[in-house]
Amino acid sequence: MGAKAFLNGHIYISFCPKKEAGGLLIAGGRVLSSGREDQIRDLAERLGAEIVDLKGKTLLPGFIDSHAHLDEVGLSLRSVDLRGTKSLEELKGKLDAFARDNDSPWILGYGWDQELFAEHRWPTRYDLDAVEKKRPVMLSRVCLHAAVINTPALKELGLDPSSPNVLKGKDRAPSGVIVEEALNIAKEKFRRSLTIEDWKEYLRAGAFHAASRGVSTLGFVSCGARELAALIELGEELPLRVRAYLNPERDVLKALKGLGIRRGFGDDLLKIQGIKILADGSLGARTARLSDPYEDDPEAFGQYNVRRDELFSLAAEADEAKLQLAIHGIGDATIDMILDAYEALGHSDLRHRIEHASLSRPDQIERMAQVGIAVTVQPHFVLTDWWLLERVGQRRAKWIYPFRSIMQAGVPVGFGTDSPVEPIDPFETLYAAVTRGKFEAPSVYETSKEEALTVEESLYCYTLGSAYIMGEEKLLGNLEEGKIADFVVVEDDPLTVDERHLRTVRTAETYLGGRRVF
Repeated sequence: MGAKAFLNGHIYISFCPKKEAGGLLIAGGRVLSSGREDQIRDLAERLGAEIVDLKGKTLLPGFIDSHAHLDEVGLSLRSVDLRGTKSLEELKGKLDAFARDNDSPWILGYGWDQELFAEHRWPTRYDLDAVEKKRPVMLSRVCLHAAVINTPALKELGLDPSSPNVLKGKDRAPSGVIVEEALNIAKEKFRRSLTIEDWKEYLRAGAFHAASRGVSTLGFVSCGARELAALIELGEELPLRVRAYLNPERDVLKALKGLGIRRGFGDDLLKIQGIKILADGSLGARTARLSDPYEDDPEAFGQYNVRRDELFSLAAEADEAKLQLAIHGIGDATIDMILDAYEALGHSDLRHRIEHASLSRPDQIERMAQVGIAVTVQPHFVLTDWWLLERVGQRRAKWIYPFRSIMQAGVPVGFGTDSPVEPIDPFETLYAAVTRGKFEAPSVYETSKEEALTVEESLYCYTLGSAYIMGEEKLLGNLEEGKIADFVVVEDDPLTVDERHLRTVRTAETYLGGRRVF
């Protein structure tokens, strides 16, 4: 690839410490040099490099989303969008409009939150049956830990009142709401109907959507074997780098171990990083496992999605195979169990992770630092979970999403979106990390405003921070000389715009290894 010099813009090389430059010179997909504009222009002319005029725009290292569901992103782009739906009647209207224009054998939807509904209740299969009685319908809650299905889907999946995690109505019949294990069964049933070509289409769509928002590397968590096969077939078609964390089926772990495949296997575009384990649920569905009951449901503690002995066994097997662990832990009781499992492993240089660490007590943050693990957080949860005070109560509210406390303890932190749970747009995430609900959820903000981050801290977590927790800091995360030239060009400078306008910053271009992919 020929040399290019990017000039006449505001260029950030790295954050924390912040390093700026007047020009950036790249060649062969790597950063060759950065410095004053006149220096870079002179060097570019001597090399015969192409001059790219930024026209006053801002150039940043590419965003690294350390935790997203690339398959679900692709699926969500071809599903009923239910985010922000304010009533069950509105939900039914959106479902009806989509069903009329779509002839797929299954109808999927995503993004509803019962806390927003005017009817103040969860949707039921009867609500969906009123719209679609023939084809199976599955509409996932925003957290992806609960869904509502219609009666045809209930029959197709073979679920009945005795099935685990099938919620029941007052008549003791299935209400249509399914959570955790039952939802996983439903998803797997649908996924088995898809071919590799289907997955290539979904993954390609999801990848281009992420790249269009400035994401240059994505940690693909809960990646299945078929999805991995589709990614391998896509190869150079991918517009971003993918780091895969596979589902922990025993045959997958056994196969990886037997072949000697360990963290970092692959090429610069696609690598296998490790194993993702789902240890509990979500706060929104009240399935995250807490030490004390939920404030708004004293009978509920949430649930573990994996037994303690099973978690310890899986963790030991993955660690022995030199695969990085990424364990989902939202409730504080689950975080205790995960920390116990990591302590049992002893010292590891694999940078094993906790995903989310949503309700983290101060003593747990201290243990994270002592054990030597990393954490990936999703700042946009703060805005989505505006009902937090009612759910966990005033005493525990200050333990929710403690980003600054975790960083100050010396625990490596990377940013993710859990997309499609949250928007994959990095500037939505930056806005949430910096404002922390000040304008949307003032009660949450007032309870924990000391956990808000600066823009520079947030940009660091989204670049070198995420690169570090995935073991990629020598290649990715900033634009120092010799590193891979992944960067984005944006319309406004996020370090100078008013915090209210952070979420409106738009990506103009995305470059992968110096090649423009958007």
